[in-house]
This record gives sequence, C-alpha cells and structure tokens, in this order.
Amino acid sequence: MLTAALATLLLGACGARAEQVGAVDTVFKFIGPDHKIVVDAYDDPKVAGVTCYVSRAKTGGIKGGLGLAEDRAEASISCVQTGPIQIPAPLKQQDEVFTERISLLFKRLRVVRMVDAQRNTLVYMTYSDRVIEGSPQNSVTAVPVLRNTPIPLQK
Repeated sequence: MLTAALATLLLGACGARAEQVGAVDTVFKFIGPDHKIVVDAYDDPKVAGVTCYVSRAKTGGIKGGLGLAEDRAEASISCVQTGPIQIPAPLKQQDEVFTERISLLFKRLRVVRMVDAQRNTLVYMTYSDRVIEGSPQNSVTAVPVLRNTPIPLQK
C-alpha cells in the first residue's frame, strides 16, 4: 500500500500515471502478498499515441506488503503506437519520461525517451539506479514515427 501511494505521488509529479494491466504470482508467501511480476502501462505524457508497457518483479511477504522491500532491478519494456502520434511541443534529445521507487529510499526504476532523428524514431529504455550504484541491466524498445510526422527537437 505504501509503495503504491509513493508511486502514485512520484508518477503524478512526472505527469505520467501507471495503470496495472495484470500480474502473475511467482512465489507463494504464507504471510503478506505473494512475490509477483506486474505489467504496468504508461502513456507518454509528451507524445500522444504512445504507450509503454513495463514488466517487473514486485517483492511480497511482510516487507513487500508494508512497502519496505527492495524490488529486483530487472525490468522489461515494450512501447507501441496506440493511436495517432501527436507531438505538440519539441522534445529533448533525451528525457526521463517515468520514474518509480522500487525500494523505500534509494532505488528507482526509470524510463528514458531518446529521439533517433535520423530514423524518425522514438527509443525508450528502462533501467534501475541507486544513489551510489545502479544496475547495468536494461531493456530497450523503439517506436517508429511516420515520415510525414517529423519529430520536433528542442534546440
């Protein structure tokens, strides 16, 4: 509950809101929620028509139920065009789109959007970091944009 509340506050500040699509249990826990893999959907707040689906592990048990557990660093991402792509304002070459805490204090799951202007493509990458040391594990996906919709970049 605490983790969900923190995630809602964090994502609200970023302009993005996660919607849980589904979850599967991976380990049964006698006390507290089971360990699971969740799939959340995030609509890109600056690019209408693009939705990113992120799957990641959520730790259960007593610590997980209280929001005190540290979730694993592994995550996977797939972003797709879910409607007409519209980019109302120029984008940064690289910009953090979503962030969510995956431990009480120091660890975050991040999604970054990069613009591949040469190929008119939006590239999304997910990874986790800590205050001192992050994880090199990452996942990447790309959403090509039709040539008749050039991606405007900030100068």
